[in-house]
Amino acid sequence: MSMNPDVTQTEMTWIVMPGQANALGTVFGGQVMAWVDVCAAVAAQRFARTNVVTAAMDSLSFLAPVRQGDIVIVKGMVNWAGRSSMEVGVRVEREDPRTGVRERTSTAYLTFVALGDDGRPTAVPDLKPETTEQRRRWDEACVRRQQRLAAKAALLASKDRPL
Repeated sequence: MSMNPDVTQTEMTWIVMPGQANALGTVFGGQVMAWVDVCAAVAAQRFARTNVVTAAMDSLSFLAPVRQGDIVIVKGMVNWAGRSSMEVGVRVEREDPRTGVRERTSTAYLTFVALGDDGRPTAVPDLKPETTEQRRRWDEACVRRQQRLAAKAALLASKDRPL
């Protein structure tokens, strides 16, 4: 079975409340990370149709602040899939509730692994990119995957690994 990436599209929306903001009135970075992880997990689970776990989050970039009272829109979609793992791209936007103007605030890429009932990695469907945009996202995900694998190998080979 193969699946078009569009089937995995996920969008979540929140209003930033006082408990999610720091003393400057901007949302905590950890809160953004949590929203990103949940949105990506939903996209991955829609694709795999089984339990998934986060294996890595990389390239989480904070491009602009999100303020208390802003509307936050988090969008995710599976970009690439292998045997049991998949990459999900996530985009975070803030919306000014008074004007409706949106601005991208964060971008992240996460790797998930699909798990079978036994808790071990299990195969996922084939991902079939069809549009030019989907093929571009697939190609870029392949490059990021090679970079992640190289960085992991270097870290494992290093004698000065962090704790």
